[in-house]
Amino acid sequence: MDWKTFQGILSGVNKYSTAFGRIWLSVVFVFRVLVYVVAAEKVWGDEQKDFDCNTRQPGCTNVCYDHYFPISHIRLWALQLIFVTCPSLLVIMHVAYRDEREKKNRLKNGENCSKLYSNTGKKHGGLWWTYLLSLFFKTGIEIGFLYILHKMWDSFDLPRLVKCTNIEPCPNIVDCYIARPTEKRVFTYFMVAASAFCIILNICEIFYLIFKRTLNCMNKYKKSSKHSVTYSKASTCQCHIHLDTIEKKHMMNKTLESIRASAPNLTTI
Repeated sequence: MDWKTFQGILSGVNKYSTAFGRIWLSVVFVFRVLVYVVAAEKVWGDEQKDFDCNTRQPGCTNVCYDHYFPISHIRLWALQLIFVTCPSLLVIMHVAYRDEREKKNRLKNGENCSKLYSNTGKKHGGLWWTYLLSLFFKTGIEIGFLYILHKMWDSFDLPRLVKCTNIEPCPNIVDCYIARPTEKRVFTYFMVAASAFCIILNICEIFYLIFKRTLNCMNKYKKSSKHSVTYSKASTCQCHIHLDTIEKKHMMNKTLESIRASAPNLTTI
């Protein structure tokens, strides 16, 4: 993938995101991807060569390293960044699907036909659910990778010295030293903090979407209720006017009948 394609994907994600989503994208790209590419890879480097143990037993150093680092931090973060950005592509794919449907509709019914969507990128209907699910996926992935990283050491701290005990082919207890432990600890805390901040942004965006959707539904309900009340009042007024007209006609008829009854009978002579 070249930078032009990557830039197109980023602009697509940014276009259909909320304010929280744009901040999340900036944090991921600037504080995580760039830090990972520019600095973290150089700090870790070929860490297995720098893993030094106080033994010359063949294979002991490799076994100890594999025991304490079943997966390297740098490779774990690479997987995390890949998985955490994938759910955002679901939104882009959904918008592309809407655009394709709109295009087929115009080809079938003509350019002046009614649109299927007022705005293909607007988060309504299925796209709203896709966007919300992508946020849940991203949050779950972030939490899952943080749990894995914490599980490896029972903390996010990185020790200077590790002891290999009862691990074949190492004899007895072997002390092994991690290269650049302070630098690695700093980068570990930084990446964990950036990941935690992204989780907070995702949760805020989830609540924002749900709150906005609820508010829109309430406004629609109020408008429909107001319209129905206005219509009922108008119909009631029309009924009253109709009844008043009938009563007036009835009174006039009674008055005419009473006048005719009281008038003398005129006969021709």
